[in-house]
Amino acid sequence: MTEVLLVIALGILFFALIMASIALHEIGHLVPAKLFGVKVTEYFVGFGKRIWSTRRGETEYGFKWIPLGGYVRLVGMYPPARPGEKRNWLTRMADDARSVEWDEITPADEGRLLYQQKTWKKIVVMLGGPMMNIVLAFLIFLGVNAIHGMYVSTLTVSAVSECVIAANSEDRTCGPDDPPTPAVEAGVRVGDVIASFNGVALQSWDQMSELIRENRDGEARVTVIRDGERVDLPTVRTQLNHLPDRLDPTAYVEAGFFGVSPTVELQRAGPVATARQMWTMTQQSAVALLSFPVRIYNVAEDLVMGRPRDLNGPISIVGASRVAGEIGVTDQLPVESKVATWFSLLGSVNLFVALLNLVPLLPLDGGHIAGAIYEWLKRRAHRLLGRPDPGPVDTAKAMPMIFVVGGFLVLGGAVLILADIISPVSLF
Repeated sequence: MTEVLLVIALGILFFALIMASIALHEIGHLVPAKLFGVKVTEYFVGFGKRIWSTRRGETEYGFKWIPLGGYVRLVGMYPPARPGEKRNWLTRMADDARSVEWDEITPADEGRLLYQQKTWKKIVVMLGGPMMNIVLAFLIFLGVNAIHGMYVSTLTVSAVSECVIAANSEDRTCGPDDPPTPAVEAGVRVGDVIASFNGVALQSWDQMSELIRENRDGEARVTVIRDGERVDLPTVRTQLNHLPDRLDPTAYVEAGFFGVSPTVELQRAGPVATARQMWTMTQQSAVALLSFPVRIYNVAEDLVMGRPRDLNGPISIVGASRVAGEIGVTDQLPVESKVATWFSLLGSVNLFVALLNLVPLLPLDGGHIAGAIYEWLKRRAHRLLGRPDPGPVDTAKAMPMIFVVGGFLVLGGAVLILADIISPVSLF
């Protein structure tokens, strides 16, 4: 019972920190908007009915009952309708969207509306939220790496695979027909330090792994350091195998295979290593975002069919909070590793929130940034061609996109939350 209560408590704490991150995300929008003189009427964490609020100047600050996000109301997101414009279903939908805020805009607000700001100011305001999450993620990872350290694969061999087995095979035992690995044929031993591959001096395990993958089934000349001496091993050929993709562990690709495993060490790291770590995570997250709709569908299908969850699949804030609770009570990690893993998960959530918001589709921040850039390019082109200023881009006409993207995010979030309750991901 005590363990269950601790899981719940740590999960709630993690959820609260995520909400704090979202609150800071919105501050990332609020502060530059205030500095640039944009009219801001609301800053809320959560959605739905108000729990509590207070007014400071023209802005109301507070909390709402549904803790699944937050928002800052920047007045003048949509420009006024063009006079004499042909009326159709799209313009009527746009008028409905702009009427929500234009009913309260007064002549005194002239020059303070968001659409009236210079392009760079609009970009700074919309970019402020995601950048806040990126900074938070960097500080969290830097703290973990500097205090606890990060696990680094070294060039020292910890194990040599006896035979070639496809990485996606369920049976991991060697059979009589399975060929020996190139590492076995070359005579690699546990404890060897791999110094070069095909004449290339090695600096890291990742560098060697990439060289082996790219080598496919070509010749492999390996030099190791054994008992303090350099030893040139017999030339062999790497073999083609199906291995997890570097940026998408749910997919398998055909690549070269050698058959050695690294020794993993815990090393303290600074800002440069942390930035590299985040860059790799950014690439992986970008690949995941490109296939996000498919991944959501797979989660829904697994839930309906009663299949276990994919550990590499997406989870909701609820699922992440549950995992955080399990990390805190597991007996498979020492206390310091629990703390490091717990905060690393929080850093990962912040990085993903930032990248999701940078997707160039409305109503996400990236959509507004894309709209501002498009408007600048359009005005620039008209100026170069000697044409009159076309005016601001009417992003209210993107309401169909807003409904589709917003609807998908709501539906996808509901699917993930339901899956995280009924069939949660479990790391231990």
